This record gives sequence, structure tokens and C-alpha cells, in this order.
Amino acid sequence: MIPVTDVSPASTGRWLGHRRVLDPAERVAEVLFGLIMVLTFTGSLSVAEAGRDDVRAMLIGALGCNIAWGVIDGVLYMMGCLAEAGRTAASYDAVMRARDPEHAHRAIANLLPSLLAGTLDRDDLERVRRRVVQSAQPATARLSRSDWWGAAAVFLLVFLSTLPVAVPFMFIEESMLALRVSNAVAITMLFIAGVAYGRIVRRTPWIIGISMVVLGSALVALTIALGG
Repeated sequence: MIPVTDVSPASTGRWLGHRRVLDPAERVAEVLFGLIMVLTFTGSLSVAEAGRDDVRAMLIGALGCNIAWGVIDGVLYMMGCLAEAGRTAASYDAVMRARDPEHAHRAIANLLPSLLAGTLDRDDLERVRRRVVQSAQPATARLSRSDWWGAAAVFLLVFLSTLPVAVPFMFIEESMLALRVSNAVAITMLFIAGVAYGRIVRRTPWIIGISMVVLGSALVALTIALGG
């Protein structure tokens, strides 16, 4: 068993479901989302017929769409944080109102990943229970400062991931060359995102990187085919 020696109020908050602003998997997902959104615009551009006005309209549409979806995704992130805070508050109430320590221990264990919960014995859970009872904090569901920062980070990730793909159209006059450079940038970013995700899930990074390129291309093609 792993002894639980740190049961300070701050550590108790972490035990009771404190959420990171954005974990690595969420970062990769947000980058992928932003790339797919902007690629649906650049992929639908007919370079053989497109003039500068068409390119300008495409850029405004792509950036505007990603700003809108960045805002929506940020709001959804905050809703998820609030729901998680509600579940944590309910578990806190369950610990405080438990008829006996055993019921409180089960409520605490239910908050933890099963792998971690299985390493704790009764004494470990009792230390956490006592600290929760001593803290006597009101169990309310509300957004923290880190939740607001997380929502801002979600927006920035969705929006900023579009810029490298859109930049070639801003500085390269020839539409065909701009599209090729843009596609090369997008493929590179998809591959990098896949490599990062492969490391997160402990799989061969370069294989996941190639798979991400294929997946992203397929999703873009599907979106364009469906009129997205």
C-alpha cells in the first residue's frame, strides 16, 4: 500500500477532483479540431479559378468560423468544469454526511481512478476523511480561476492552430503555390500532433503521427463532401 502523508487542505482539493487547465490529450484534440476546421475552407478553394478576392473571402470565413467555434468550445469546457465541480460537491457532501467511516471511505474511493484507489488501505482513506471533515468547506459547485483560464486556453488553441495554415495565403500571391505550402504546413502539424498523442498514449509516436495525418485528411474530405 502507498502511505498517504500529504493531507493538507491543498492536497485534499487535489484528491477531490481538482482539474488541470488542459491535459496533453485535450491540447492535441483542440489543435486537431482547429486544423480540420480551417482545412475544410482551404480544401474547398478552387485554385484554378480563385482570385485574390476569393482567397480573402476564404481566409475571413476560415478565421471567423474558428473564432466562433473557439468561443463555443470554451463555453462547453466551462460547462464541463461546472458539472465536474457539481459531482465533486456531491461527493464532498457524501463524505460529510456518511453514517460511518466505511461509507465515507467508499465515497472517497469513488472519486479516484480505480488503479489508484486499489493501492490505498483503510488507514489511508481515513486520513483523507478526517482532513475533509476538519476542513469543513462549503460544498458548492462553482467555476474556479483555473477553469476560466482553461476556457481561454481552449479558445486560443482552436484559433491559433488555424494561423500557420492560413499564413501562406496572406503572403504568397500565386494561389496554387500558397495552397501547396498551406497543405504542407497542415500535414506537418497533423503529424506533430499525432506524435505528441502517441507519446501520451504510450504508442509508437511516428505511427500515430502518420495515422493522425490520414485521419485528419479523411475527416476533412468527409466534411467537404457533406457540404461542411
